[in-house]
Amino acid sequence: MIRSKIRGIGHAVPDRVVTNADLEKLMETTDEWIVERSGIKERHHVDSDTSASDLGVEAARNALEMAKVKPEDVELIIFCTISSDYFFPGSAVQIQEKMGMKNIGAFDLRAACSGFVYGLSVADQFVRTGAHKTVLLIGAEVQSVALTFDTEHRDMAVLFGDGAGAAVLQPSDDESGVLSTHLHSDGKHLQDLWLPAPGSKYRPFMSKKLIDDGLHTPFMNGREVFRNAVTRFPEVIQEALDHNSLSMEDVALIIPHQANLRISQAVAKRIGVGMDKVYSNVQKLGNTTAASIPIAMSEALSEGKFGSGDNIILAAFGAGFTWGSAAIRW
Repeated sequence: MIRSKIRGIGHAVPDRVVTNADLEKLMETTDEWIVERSGIKERHHVDSDTSASDLGVEAARNALEMAKVKPEDVELIIFCTISSDYFFPGSAVQIQEKMGMKNIGAFDLRAACSGFVYGLSVADQFVRTGAHKTVLLIGAEVQSVALTFDTEHRDMAVLFGDGAGAAVLQPSDDESGVLSTHLHSDGKHLQDLWLPAPGSKYRPFMSKKLIDDGLHTPFMNGREVFRNAVTRFPEVIQEALDHNSLSMEDVALIIPHQANLRISQAVAKRIGVGMDKVYSNVQKLGNTTAASIPIAMSEALSEGKFGSGDNIILAAFGAGFTWGSAAIRW
C-alpha cells in the first residue's frame, strides 16, 4: 500500500483584525477576562461578502503553488467545514467550479474542530489505495457570522475567528508521509457543544420560533469541553506515538487544534513537554475550527518549526464529541 504525502500546505485569513478591545465595545467583557480564559488577544473576521469557499480557494491556491500542482491535476476535493456557504450543496463543489477543476469528485466533511484530521484520514485512504493520485484537502470556516456579539453570548463570541488552510496529498516516493491516523467519537456529549437549528429534527427545519428561542446560535458547556479535551488530547497523541513506535523525543512538533491556549498548556503539562514543542497561534487567530490545524501547520512550516524528515503529530478535539490524531513524517 502506497503512503500519502503532503506535498503542499497553505492558508488564508481575512484582513480584518478584531481585537479584545473591539469586543469590549460590543459586550461586557475585558481583555483580561478573555485572555485569562482563552489566551486569545485577537482574531480575524470576514467582511460581508466573503464566504468559506472564498477563503478555501485562496488557501488552496497557496497549497497548490507549494506542491507545484496545477488545478487541473487535482482528482478529488475534500472540504472540511461546519460553516459552508449554503445549507446545501457543500462548498467543495464551489471550489471545483471556482478553480476550474472539471468533473472531479468533491464533497464536504463535517466533523467540526476535528474536521481536518478526519479529512486527512479520508484523503490518506484515497491515495494509499491508489484510487487518486492528487487530493486537495481544505479546512475552512466563517464562524463570525454565526455568533451573537452581546454579553449573554460572550463565552462563544470571544473565541472564534475565520480562516482556511489547505493541503495537497500525493503518493510518497520515500519513507516520508502520513504514517497513521486515529479517529474517535462519543455522541453522549452532543449537547455540550452544538448548534441545534436548523435541522430535520424540527418541523419546519427553520422557523421564527427557533430563532426567538435562540436555537440558531451555538452553545458550549465550557467546563465539560475543557475536562474532556485535556483527557482526550494526551490519549490520542500517545496512541499515534505507540502505533508508530515513537517516543516524544522522536517528535519535532505537536500541532493541536487551536481551541484555547489554556487547553494546550494543560495538555503539554500532562504529556510532559514544554510549550516550545506544542505549536500555538490561537492568541492571534482565535479558534478557526476545521481550519485551525492546517493554518497552524502552514505557519509552523514557514517559521522553521519542522522540516524534512521530522516527525509531527496532529491532534484535534471538538463537537460531537469527536477527536483524533495523525502522525506525519515530513
